[in-house]
Amino acid sequence: MKKIKEKCLDVLYPPRCPACGGILEDKQRSICPQCESIFHPVSEYYCMKCGKPVNETEEYCSECRHRERKFIRGRSVFLYNAQMKNSLLRYKYYGSREYGKYYAESMCRYVGRDIKSWRPDVIIPVPLHRRKKRMRGFNQAADLAERIGKILGIPVAEDVIYKSRETRSQKKLDAEERKKNLRNAFQAAGPVTGLRILVVDDVYTTGSTVEAMAECLLENGAKAVFFVTLCTGNI
Repeated sequence: MKKIKEKCLDVLYPPRCPACGGILEDKQRSICPQCESIFHPVSEYYCMKCGKPVNETEEYCSECRHRERKFIRGRSVFLYNAQMKNSLLRYKYYGSREYGKYYAESMCRYVGRDIKSWRPDVIIPVPLHRRKKRMRGFNQAADLAERIGKILGIPVAEDVIYKSRETRSQKKLDAEERKKNLRNAFQAAGPVTGLRILVVDDVYTTGSTVEAMAECLLENGAKAVFFVTLCTGNI
C-alpha cells in the first residue's frame, strides 16, 4: 500500500529538481545530473569557528576574530548565492518541500563527519513563532533536522525550544540590530541539562540566530552547542 501511495503522489506531485525546478526523470535522484554544479559548496578554506568562507591565509572570519561565540563550532554546506536563494524561496514559500531531501542529503554528505565528531546527543531546529509557522505551513529548519536525524541516527527534539514572540525580519537589519531583535526571543520548554546539542537552520549570516539559540540552551543547562546550516553568506 505504501508503494502504491508513493506512486500516486509521484504522478500528482512529481519530484522536481531543487536547482532548475524541472521534473526529475530518475526518481532515485534528488537533483538533475546537469544541475549538480549549480550550487557551490563552501571550499576548503572556512572559518574554524562558524564555517563561513575565508581567505587561504585566514583561520577565522572577521566576525569570529573580534567576538566571543556562545557555540563551540558550526558548519554550512553551500554559499548563499542567487541560485540557492531562489531554490530556498520555492522550498519555504511555494510548496516545493521535496527539496528538503536533497538539502539534508547534501548536509550529511559534506559535513556529516564533522557532526559525528561533535557527538551531539540531540538535534534541535531553530523554531518559528507559531503564527509564522501557521502561515507558512511548516518549519524548514525542523524539516531539515528530521531528515538529518534519520540519516545520521540522531534523535530530534523540535519542541524543546520555542519562539516566545514574533520578531522583525532579519534580512534588512545590521548585525547589532539582529542581535537586539532576537534578544530573549527563544525560551526553553524542556530540560537540556548536560546535553551536547546540534542546532539546525537553513541560512547562516551574522550568526545572531544561532547565538540567541545557543545562549538560551546554555542558560538552561546544555553542555555544548554546535550548529549546521544549509548555506552561508560569502566572505
